[in-house]
Amino acid sequence: MAAMAVLLTLMLITVAGLSVLNSVVLDTRERIRDLGVCKAIGMSPRQTMSLVLVSVTAIGVIGGLIGVPAGYALHSLGLRRWADHEILDPGLSGDALEFVGPPRAVGAPTTSGT
Repeated sequence: MAAMAVLLTLMLITVAGLSVLNSVVLDTRERIRDLGVCKAIGMSPRQTMSLVLVSVTAIGVIGGLIGVPAGYALHSLGLRRWADHEILDPGLSGDALEFVGPPRAVGAPTTSGT
């Protein structure tokens, strides 16, 4: 079970890294003409790199400010809906930060012998 969690985590990190790379490449590619104009008026390579990094950082910060609260809210909503429909053990709380472990169907046999 732990190996599966590690594998899924590595896949998630890989996808996230490729998404960031894709954003940087697309942002730079879309602004090629603007960057050429900046170079023509005397902008140094260091200034050009700073311009690109600031814009990509701003996109990341805005995405994080939108994505983290949205993910928190959706996670909380999902746990509450599961608890309301008794998909999980009805005794589980719908608190968004509570670790509930693997889903257990109501009436499923337990391994503890009870």
